[in-house]
Amino acid sequence: MRFKADLLLFMVAIIWGTAFVSQGIAGQYRVAYLFNGVSFMLAALILIPFIPRGIQIPPEQWKWMLVAGIILFVATAMQQVGIFYTKVANAGFLTSLYAVFTPFLLWVGFREKPHWVDMIAVTMAAVGAFLLSTAGRFQIQNGDVLEVIGSIFWALHFVVLGKFAARFESVSFAAGHFFISGLLNFLIGLKVETLSMLAPLPVLGAILYRATLSIGIGYTLQVWGQKHTPPTDAALILGLEAVFAVIAGWIVLGQSLLPIQIAGCVIIFMAVLISQAKGWSKIEHNHLAEDQ
Repeated sequence: MRFKADLLLFMVAIIWGTAFVSQGIAGQYRVAYLFNGVSFMLAALILIPFIPRGIQIPPEQWKWMLVAGIILFVATAMQQVGIFYTKVANAGFLTSLYAVFTPFLLWVGFREKPHWVDMIAVTMAAVGAFLLSTAGRFQIQNGDVLEVIGSIFWALHFVVLGKFAARFESVSFAAGHFFISGLLNFLIGLKVETLSMLAPLPVLGAILYRATLSIGIGYTLQVWGQKHTPPTDAALILGLEAVFAVIAGWIVLGQSLLPIQIAGCVIIFMAVLISQAKGWSKIEHNHLAEDQ
């Protein structure tokens, strides 16, 4: 079961990484909230037929779907608006910082003290993010700042799914918090954007791709996968989305990075790996103890 979960999470990383291209296309048309809103609400509607019949949703699930939906709303809003002012590659790698922030949120919220390795990982990630964002010009881009703020909320979303969503049926939880996130995005979009911004065919194609693959399939598999895979394992695998975002941005959008920015990407990715290494060591230690 765990191998299957790991394999599905790897597929999610590929889907999410390539989905940054669809977000980049929407960013070129300067549409964020309506793009997010329609994408997430459409994904929720797509999932409804797959919710087990006769399932009773307890009040506790409604509460955590609301919490997860609000967090997802903030994360997606920051991410999509940030793409207006930065490259897809930057957005992908800076978003992957959620794997580094997660241990500290667990410390604040659940008194799970971070390992000393996490301190090293955060320092490395900060250096990498600085190089990626400034390209050696020592001027941080506004879009990158929004992506980093968004990554904190992605980490919070990861923690909520890992700690609470696992208690409930996966598809109904996914659909519920998708709809909440989409509705909040859509309502704000009606205030600051116009529906005509969704009319161009590239934007419609981006919405369809994101709703079906990135959200409908990707996030649903994430909810299911985190039920059967340790958090460290899941974070490491999902962190690979940053690599696929760079590759997709280069192939589809023709976005390239300077050598110093590539170095920043490598440092961030190494920080993610290091932040998860202690988890692998702990799992291996437990397996050895069980064998003895």
